[in-house]
Amino acid sequence: MGTKNTHEYEVKLFNEAERTLRYDGSIPFSEWQKVARAKLTELLGLPLTPGRCEVDVEYIKEEDDYTEYRFTVETEPGYDTPCHLRIPKNADGAVPLTICLSGHGGGMHIALGVSKCEGDEESLKNWPHRNMAARSIKEGRAALVIESRSFGECSLEGYGTSCTEAGKIAILNGRTVLGEKVHDVMMILDAVTVKFSDKIDFSNIVCTGNSGGGTQTFYLACIDERITAAAPSCSVCTFRRSIAAKRHCMCNYIPSIRKYFEMGDMGGLIAPRLLVVAAGEEDPGFFIDGTRDAYEEIERLYAAAGVPERCALRVQPGGHLNYADEIWDSLHKMGI
Repeated sequence: MGTKNTHEYEVKLFNEAERTLRYDGSIPFSEWQKVARAKLTELLGLPLTPGRCEVDVEYIKEEDDYTEYRFTVETEPGYDTPCHLRIPKNADGAVPLTICLSGHGGGMHIALGVSKCEGDEESLKNWPHRNMAARSIKEGRAALVIESRSFGECSLEGYGTSCTEAGKIAILNGRTVLGEKVHDVMMILDAVTVKFSDKIDFSNIVCTGNSGGGTQTFYLACIDERITAAAPSCSVCTFRRSIAAKRHCMCNYIPSIRKYFEMGDMGGLIAPRLLVVAAGEEDPGFFIDGTRDAYEEIERLYAAAGVPERCALRVQPGGHLNYADEIWDSLHKMGI
């Protein structure tokens, strides 16, 4: 007998699907990376047509310990992405860069430590780790904060999130919101590299974020080999125990991806570069057993790449948080 339950049937198909691009050792690891990265790029709906990709500065603000540049970059023709770049003062030469990617919420102002919407002040007080820019400055690094598509200033209402609305139309256009987010960061990095070449050491780029920002971090690092170290928090987990297990925002979903990959499989695209996966034991959306399963696959792939010491898993007893202290502790141990 079959089932009348559509959801049950879809889950059955999902669980039975063979991951045809899981690395099996039949070809050299570097060759697998080329094939797998090309397929992931295609699934994300990339490449997109680049815009002017120039930094259009809106203002410059001097603070005690950093200079802040507010600017936009036309990442696609007719689409401008707002950004902030904070560069530490009194640095001896060019400084390394941290790309700070916000998760679902009011927008990038949280990563800047700025209260803009109701509840922001209390949130930043209770969870100061959300202020990723301040932590980057503390680490002696420049902080590039980007407004992700459908978040904050780029959302339907100019605050909050509207990923589902944009995501539905993106799929109709043969695109994905996640692919668009990855494209934006790549184009912004192109523009910033030209504009601030004398101030930033682009050979040392850390990308980090929590939740949706962590997901974006992970996929960006899979595609863009300029990322020296990826540090996603509360986002790396098997699809089976995260976005296929309960309701999540549409910007997490990539058509057909389970035919080729589970999330851990894609971690091999980041090797031999550094990868720190942070997670909470009590995360209600990215279940810890799924994170451990994904990381087990990542460990296998880093061993296949000959660099088992270049990945780390940091699990904390809390929930869906940005575990910045643990991330930076691991990055320091890895030489960042």
